[in-house]
Amino acid sequence: MSDLMNEKIEKALQTIRPYLKADGGDVELVRVTPEGIVEVKLTGACSDCPMSQMTLRAGVERALIREVPGIRRVEAVN
Repeated sequence: MSDLMNEKIEKALQTIRPYLKADGGDVELVRVTPEGIVEVKLTGACSDCPMSQMTLRAGVERALIREVPGIRRVEAVN
């Protein structure tokens, strides 16, 4: 994926990062596949939180799909 797409993804992540940090967590961009799947790593309190899947879908994925054309899905990786 292009540098421009990575920039847009990072910008979108910045909009949700304060909510994650408020609960002691964070998110890092790992990579974007050619199929438009964004792989992220949940860190801090998010890494072992029982609500992390909901945070990933309702927060991270929704923000990225809304802000970055071409993103199909977001997956958490270790």
